[in-house]
Amino acid sequence: MTTDALPIGRRVAHWRSRRKMSQQMFADRLGKSKSWVDKVERGVRSLDRVSTLYDVASVLRIDAAVLLGRADSPADTIHRPAGVNRIAAALSTYDVALGQPAGRPMVPADRMARTVEHAWTTFQHARYPQVTALLPELLVQAQHTYADEPGPGRSPLMQAYRVTASLLTKLGAGELAWLAADRAMGVAAGDREMTTIAAIQVSQALRVCDRSRAAMSTALRAAYRAPDDASLRGALLIQAALAAARRGDDRKVAELLTEADALADRVGDGHDHFRTGFGPTTVMLARAHAALDLGAGHDAVAWHEKASTRDGWRWLATEHRAGHLVQAARAYLQIGQPDGAGRALADAAHLAPDELRHRPHARAVLSEVVRSSHAPVTVIQLAAMLGVT
Repeated sequence: MTTDALPIGRRVAHWRSRRKMSQQMFADRLGKSKSWVDKVERGVRSLDRVSTLYDVASVLRIDAAVLLGRADSPADTIHRPAGVNRIAAALSTYDVALGQPAGRPMVPADRMARTVEHAWTTFQHARYPQVTALLPELLVQAQHTYADEPGPGRSPLMQAYRVTASLLTKLGAGELAWLAADRAMGVAAGDREMTTIAAIQVSQALRVCDRSRAAMSTALRAAYRAPDDASLRGALLIQAALAAARRGDDRKVAELLTEADALADRVGDGHDHFRTGFGPTTVMLARAHAALDLGAGHDAVAWHEKASTRDGWRWLATEHRAGHLVQAARAYLQIGQPDGAGRALADAAHLAPDELRHRPHARAVLSEVVRSSHAPVTVIQLAAMLGVT
């Protein structure tokens, strides 16, 4: 039998053996845990991120196409959504640093702050095309406002970079998200609270780029030097726990989420301090996400079903709930329940249509459900409407 006929995890194991690497050696070179490698090779974890696929191929010294066998690359995962290139261009401008005049009326800092708040609200309502269209001009204007009014213009610029990083993470542009988050951290430098806030997006972007060790380190350092704010510290502990889950460290995940739980009890549900949405329901969703990455699909589904029936679920931002429903669909698939996956995706589409229209990862999960021999008719119809095969 050729390796083309094998599942991708078996192909990884085949080539690792050919390269005379133990699982531990392979894990060390990838910056992952031995448990992560074992789960990939057994098919418990999927290689559903292009960046991880290429990292694995690089360590094994083979072309990524060899790992994919005869299959095409995962649906939509390497497609850059329309509008992202314009954001990339805005992040590539250095007019202020090079002394280039604004060439447009200066936006006062107070008005810029309101515009950035509008961008955040638009993002949290999962209106991704609108915020994608808004951000390129906003980024350029915010830089000039900060140059003109360094004091009051600092927070709006940091928040502009932060919402940009959040959007780019959602749209699958991880490296650009990291750049935007790094810019936010640079603007925030010297201000303890602002630096802590910016670290949330830095950690998230690092995790999406499969730099889980750095993501966990960044989140933990920021959490333990944060101002005495339970929401900020709790949000960072969640980011650290999710990074630990990517590394297969279930003990660290449990430790960090237990600590986050205690903070969440102090905050309660229904708040959105610093645009974190942190509270008891958020911690439950993080437990579901972490369980999924650890290969514990049944636990992930249980946490999802518990969290999504709480009052706190309805109070979370639309994009947070829609994004979680996509993760829930993955969990149902992991335990062989395509009907459950279909319901989760249908709920996500009803709640936030742009989650499935414009988010590459969501479209990839939808494609996986559609290919199941027991795909629900409603999901097949949804995929047809969205052009997902």
